[in-house]
Amino acid sequence: MIRVLVVCLGNICRSPTAEEVLRQKLDAAGLAPWVEVDSAGTGSWHIGDPPDARSQRHAAQRGYDLSALRGRQVAPADFHRFDLILAMDDDNLTDLQRLAPDGPRCAEVRLFAHVEVPDPYAGGPAGFERVLDLVEEASDAWVKNLAVRLGTS
Repeated sequence: MIRVLVVCLGNICRSPTAEEVLRQKLDAAGLAPWVEVDSAGTGSWHIGDPPDARSQRHAAQRGYDLSALRGRQVAPADFHRFDLILAMDDDNLTDLQRLAPDGPRCAEVRLFAHVEVPDPYAGGPAGFERVLDLVEEASDAWVKNLAVRLGTS
């Protein structure tokens, strides 16, 4: 089992979108039984909240249902529970490195995509579509990476 945590700032736009997209792509590749996916935010503003309505609407137009997801904050235990913690941008990556507990841990902390996934919260529809484009592309790459890690490719 490989455990993956996707992280953004508030856990209401980018990371829940990435959680569901990655989960569906893993399922389509037959890897879902061996990979657990979750999401969290570095901030505490949206704990317990559903994903942003705009994120849900744009995701639904591409066949992704975010409605059951709820915001949560990254916890120190996540660095021991997860194998991969994937940040949406450099600021999230820096925050994760700051939040990481001292001592041994199993989590490898990296960026989710080859470019930063911009926060669409203060923008319009194009920003949410851009997030989906980047998340779908990065998720395809992670499915291949995880297949190699699992020895199934």
